[in-house]
Amino acid sequence: MPEPQGHGKMQDFLETLIRLAHRLRSNLSLRTRLLLAAPVLLLAAHSTAGQSIRFRDISRSAGMGPPRDPALEKKYIVEMMGGGVALFDCDLSGKLAIVVVNDSTVDEYLHGGAPMITLYRQVGDLHFVDTTLQSGLTTRGWGMGVAIGDFDNDGLPDIFVAGYGHNALYHNLGDCKFEDVTERAHVTGGGFSVGAAWADYDRDGKLDLFVDHYIDSDIHDLPQPGSRYFGYRGQPMEVLRTVGQASQLFHNRGDGTFEDVAEKAGVANPQKRLGMGMVWADYDNDGWPDLFVTNDMGANYLFRNRHDGTFEDVAFGLGVATGEDGEYFGNMAGDFADIDHSSKLDLLITRYRNQPISLYANRGEQGFDDITRTSRLDLGGESLVRWGSGFADFDNDGWPDLLIANGNFTPVIDAIPTDPKYAEPLQVFRNNGNRTFTDVSAQSGLNDGPLHSRRGTAFGDLNNDGNIDAVVFNADGPPSIFLNVTAGSNHSVLFRLAGTKSNRAAIGARVIVSTLSAAGRVINQMDEVRGGNSYLSSNDQRLHFGLGSARVIRRVQILWPSGLKEDLRDVPADAIYTVVEGQGIKGSTKFNPPAK
Repeated sequence: MPEPQGHGKMQDFLETLIRLAHRLRSNLSLRTRLLLAAPVLLLAAHSTAGQSIRFRDISRSAGMGPPRDPALEKKYIVEMMGGGVALFDCDLSGKLAIVVVNDSTVDEYLHGGAPMITLYRQVGDLHFVDTTLQSGLTTRGWGMGVAIGDFDNDGLPDIFVAGYGHNALYHNLGDCKFEDVTERAHVTGGGFSVGAAWADYDRDGKLDLFVDHYIDSDIHDLPQPGSRYFGYRGQPMEVLRTVGQASQLFHNRGDGTFEDVAEKAGVANPQKRLGMGMVWADYDNDGWPDLFVTNDMGANYLFRNRHDGTFEDVAFGLGVATGEDGEYFGNMAGDFADIDHSSKLDLLITRYRNQPISLYANRGEQGFDDITRTSRLDLGGESLVRWGSGFADFDNDGWPDLLIANGNFTPVIDAIPTDPKYAEPLQVFRNNGNRTFTDVSAQSGLNDGPLHSRRGTAFGDLNNDGNIDAVVFNADGPPSIFLNVTAGSNHSVLFRLAGTKSNRAAIGARVIVSTLSAAGRVINQMDEVRGGNSYLSSNDQRLHFGLGSARVIRRVQILWPSGLKEDLRDVPADAIYTVVEGQGIKGSTKFNPPAK
């Protein structure tokens, strides 16, 4: 986000000492990084000349309307930030629906606002219909982010919308019908809520909810021309203030209500940093969900779960709070994945223009090492403004690839020739299997049509053919739907998990699949069910694994949030499996023929 010219950063003495300590850690780790990088050369990389990742934009044929004309009056930060999108099976039909937050304007909000989200229900094969009003999703306001989770364990996915001024919690009544229970549940919130993510942080079998906030903003007293915070290089737009708002952690009481325990749990953001994206993940493999939060123009948080309802911020000590030299960056989104089959979750962070995207390798107790340069993710695209991002195995070769959505804040900025354009290309990077990536955006089909200013991303298998598709938020129109048409003979599998003692949505469950490569080597892949990710968005909660040439999974290990460990053997590929906690596989469906 652009800052006021001449704006300086005030830090307290303690934080300055911490940054200096982190800089010392970075210098000392240079020796060990050379040694730790050696295994890269030993990993058996698969050929980058294999099948290429390919998408086709089906937005119009799928029922999305035409793009709107750019909102040239997008002058204020609140008009620039929203961008959440989610994929979920709202009626348990096996077909994914799309929910997307709605763009708005200051004037519209002051006159009552628009419905905070739009629901596109899949009524035919890859055909979507706007059923927002029929579904009861009529609460007006200003939606920013969306998170999917079954908060009452009734087996139906519910919708939480983080919004400016107030949030919305929609309880699923069945058949994609919803009821607004926000006030009854005590999650109305207030202020500038931007993102949210569900997790059972205390492992009591009930989903809790983290909500972060951006700047301290009053829509009735926005900065005007002549203010220090209005005007960027001669253009009429609000610029960033570095005072944020407290975060909220809503603990699920189990009776349909929640209690904000953020301060008691140690995640309330007393430093008032500017919250952006967040993702829950068990980065330290102790069986408890930890929380990573990206902060704009400030240090990130990595809250380690202490197993007693409280958290400790370990971001500085583990090397993911700031840049290598203690720099503060415009951090956007974060995502975890085991990119190298090390059985540890690595971390990606996207950032504002001319700031590095960062890929951190998880070294266990030694913390995280920035491997961006050696991974080749730093080649090109430095001027892009990166938002939503995430890992998914788009070519089903067994290695998680990476997709990034880009776009500047406002079309007003197009008048500045030295700044990135409002509409920017999407990027996709293929995982080479040796901790390096190749930019395959040019041949991917993602940018064959008009460019847009993008925000959130959501990944899932829209047509149940075993290939992961992408839905991307566009700042001035309906979302783009990119159907994965990657050709090839690779196999894959989807797991839909249902908790019994654990939360019903199985959020926080970890699945490890073991297969044999063509060369006879055992390959272990790992992923977790999450209730929010990317930039203010939510993926399909069915876990997908590309299997390469393997037709059978030798072993499937499921680590449920309750602590139960389940073991499945010799599971055939190319199907969707429903696994119930403690009961094994309770249903399966073969994949549909692949899209062409």
